[in-house]
Amino acid sequence: MKIHRIDHVGIIVNDLPAAKAFFLELGLEMLGEGEVEGEWVERIIGLQDVKEEVVMLRTPDGEADIELVKFHKPSDENGIQHPLANTLGIRHIAFAVEDIEALVSKLKNKGAELIGEIQNYENAYKLCYIRGPEGIILELAEQIK
Repeated sequence: MKIHRIDHVGIIVNDLPAAKAFFLELGLEMLGEGEVEGEWVERIIGLQDVKEEVVMLRTPDGEADIELVKFHKPSDENGIQHPLANTLGIRHIAFAVEDIEALVSKLKNKGAELIGEIQNYENAYKLCYIRGPEGIILELAEQIK
């Protein structure tokens, strides 16, 4: 028995079109979208009367998938949270990128917020955190050649 790979990362969102547009702008590719409901999903996730929309995206190299989920029922009573980078739990997704400055500029023009600043880490990587829609935090990492 062994683990092969991470299959996908699921992100629950309120504004599915905005989240989808953000990740497409980042450079992910659309795999598909649709509605999910019924007893089978309720038994998997432990919620009742589930109705959700799902968008599946993939990195261009095919190595990682992102699942964006909008729950129409039941809804989250707490609303959108904007946790800090040190809040306990899963906090960010890291992407290896090219031309980090251009990508950050492109995402900022679409409403994303650079959390700190782009930093050079030991002349090996340029790194930054950027916050997208719904408080989603991404780490961008460009390897310095």
